[in-house]
Order: sequence, then structure tokens, then C-alpha cells
Amino acid sequence: VIFQPETDAAPLEAVPTETEQAEAAQTESVSDAAQIETVAPAAQDEYISRLEMMAKAREEERKPKKKPLLLRLFGYLMLAILMGAIGGGTYFALDRYLVPETPEQRPVSKTDIPNPDEEKGPVNLGKTEDLGEVAESVMPAVVAINNYATQRDYDFWSGKSVTSEQLKGSGSGIIIGQNENEVLIVTNNHVISGATRLEIQFCDGTTSEGRVKGRASSSDLAVVAVSFTNLSRATAETIRVARIGNSDDVKVGQMAIAIGNALGYGQSVTVGYISALNRTVTIDGQSFRLIQTDAAINPGNSGGALLNQKGEVIAINSAKYSDYAVEGMGFAIPISNVREIIDELSSREILSDEDRGYLGLLTTQDVTASISASYGIPQGVYVQEIEKDSAVDKGGMLVGDIIVRIGKDAVTCIQDIRDVMSYSKAGEKITVTVSRRVRNGEFEEVELSITLGHYPVQQTQS
Repeated sequence: VIFQPETDAAPLEAVPTETEQAEAAQTESVSDAAQIETVAPAAQDEYISRLEMMAKAREEERKPKKKPLLLRLFGYLMLAILMGAIGGGTYFALDRYLVPETPEQRPVSKTDIPNPDEEKGPVNLGKTEDLGEVAESVMPAVVAINNYATQRDYDFWSGKSVTSEQLKGSGSGIIIGQNENEVLIVTNNHVISGATRLEIQFCDGTTSEGRVKGRASSSDLAVVAVSFTNLSRATAETIRVARIGNSDDVKVGQMAIAIGNALGYGQSVTVGYISALNRTVTIDGQSFRLIQTDAAINPGNSGGALLNQKGEVIAINSAKYSDYAVEGMGFAIPISNVREIIDELSSREILSDEDRGYLGLLTTQDVTASISASYGIPQGVYVQEIEKDSAVDKGGMLVGDIIVRIGKDAVTCIQDIRDVMSYSKAGEKITVTVSRRVRNGEFEEVELSITLGHYPVQQTQS
């Protein structure tokens, strides 16, 4: 007996042979191909249509939508303000950090003043008809110096003393150099003597305040400084530094040109010749070796320039012989003889009262050349009273000593001592030479080593 399991499956059909399967597959592929041929074109058109619609939609989205007119105007305005701010900021940055300042804005410096050492050569014309051009080229290096002094007067109506500033005199000066901070002007010491204020007038007519840098009364020389901060850019670019010549090469008979502030009227030029060399001239009791010229040297010319035909300064006009029987005798300090003195005066540092040294001389008397000749005593400064425990007291100076020299500088008056003290610091050790009476009324020189004390502000003496 054969048992057959119960099942819900359909009855088995006959399995087709391999040949029948191949024929069926071929028939099915042909049917599918026919279906593709009929269905594909319609589906493709629909797909392309959807792509075109999507492209148009994206294009519409990309198109800017027009805003209301007022909103657009406001936007334009804000954009203009923004662009203006950016442009202004850029211009300021370029102007401040990249673009050079205008001449009026930049501070004056020594590079603005023409220096003859940087030029190609002197104004070497050498012809009489060209002397006007030579003088014109040097005029920017010559200045006028006005000496103002404080004067005390008695007011009759009020019964009180009144102080006023008076013009004491006028002279000339020569711009001989400059440093990082100031212009340096050489002149005669007697031009600035007794001044409480110095006014420097340049060739363009502008004026600036000057201060004494250093002075040497024994050589009748002084150097005045004008700060760059007191100069306008236009003046700094107009003036120039003088070209210094060699007075040792000067010969009698050579042409000479004098430039200065004659009679205080302003710059003027006179022409003459070198009349003599090494003339010994005594002025205010002091003897000088000077160049003599017949170029007119008038009051106000003192401190001005005596030039050769090349436009070089060969001497500093100093004095003239004034007498009804004398004509054409002017005198000038040879520049080569005093170059070292001028350089030393130019390098001095003017100290404040707190820093400068103090000797302790309470009362003194100048021994002039005439007094020296009359009484047979050395010329210098006679010591009458000394402050106790002061620098000179501790250094061994005695009442009755005559100070004749400080260091290498000759002393002929109390102003010479004040000049030295103006640039000598407290605590500095200096050598003071005195002439001391020893025996039989004779004098001998004694060198004293003195350490300077501090200058008392309330004190007026040296």
C-alpha cells in the first residue's frame, strides 16, 4: 500500500523541455521590445517638459524682484554713504602714512637750509661785473641782529620806577652752521653785549628770537642760536649757510666785498680792496690783529661778512677808524684765526641756573688795559670779596688776586668769567690762573684747581 501525504498544493504541471524554454524566452523579448517602442516616446516628452518647466521656474526665481521706489532710493543713499566713508578713510590713511606732508605741514629741519658743503662749488665768478651776483648769492647767509635791553626809568607823575624795553643797537651776523635743532650765527660780542632779548632778521624780512650760545669777549666773538621751531618753512628754504674761506691766503690789493646791516637800515653791500694785513688795533682796552680794508664798514656792519671774489667769508667785520681826517679804514677779524673759537662756541651747551657751576665771587673790579698801564698791575678781574666756604675759597683764591685766565681762555673782564660759567656744570673741576702779589710789589701767576659749586638762584654775582 502506498500512502500519499495530504497537501493543498496545485497539481504538478508538465516541465517544458529546453527547446520549449528557449522559444518562450525569445517570444517574451520580442514582446518587450514592442512595448518599449510604443511607450518610450511619450514618457520622454513628458520628462523633457518637466525639465523645461523646472528650468523656467529656476530662472524666474533668479530674476530680482523689484523693490518699492523709496526702499531702492534709501538703499542707494546708504551705498553712497558707505562708499564715501571707505574712500575718505583710504585717502586719510594714504595721506597720513604714505603721501609726504606738504612743506607747510612738515617741521623745519637742517636739511631745508642749503649747505655750501653739499653744493658743486663756490660762486667763483672772478669778474668785477659779476660781483653783484656774488653778493646776491651770499645775502641769504647774512642776518641783522637787533639788541633789546630792559631799561628802568622813573615816572615823575606816579613816583614809581617803570621798566621798558628799548632797542639798544643793531648789528649783523653770518650763518656759519647748524645742528639738529638750531641755526648757528656768528657775530661780534659787542653787538649782543647787554642784551635782554635778541631779534634776528633774515634776508626775507622775517624775524625770530635768538639766544646766546657762547661768547668770547677777549676775541670779540659770539655765537647766537635760532631754534628751528622759530623758523617758518619758507624762511628755512630761503636762508643758507655761508661758505667759509681761508684768510691766510688773502693778499693786499685783492678785492673785498662787505655785507651787513649798515645803520640798521637792512642789508647793504660795499666794495673795496684789502688795504693791509695783521693790523694791531686796540678796542676798549683790548688788542686785536685785524685785516684792514677800504670797503666801507659803517655802524651796523659789525658782525657782517667780508668776502673775497669767490663769495667766501674771509673775515668778520668788526670796527672802523672814525676821525674827520681819516677815510676808508675799516677792520675785520680774519676768519682762519678764530675758526677754533667759533667751533667751540657753537658746541657749547647753555645750562640752566640749577645745573651751572658757581665760583663764589661776591665783589670784583675789572682791571682794564688803561688801569693796567697806569698802576702797573696785570689786566684781568681783581677779587675784592669772596664768599666763605665757596668754590674759590676752598680752592685757595685770596682777596687781592687778579684772575687772568680760566683754562685756556684769557680773562679781561667779569663778563669773560660769566661766559665760562654759563656752560660749566656744577661739580666740574676747572683751572683758574690768578696773578698774585708776592714780594716787592711783584706779581706771579698761580694756578688753582677749583671744583665748581651749585649756582644759587637768588645770587646775581658770579
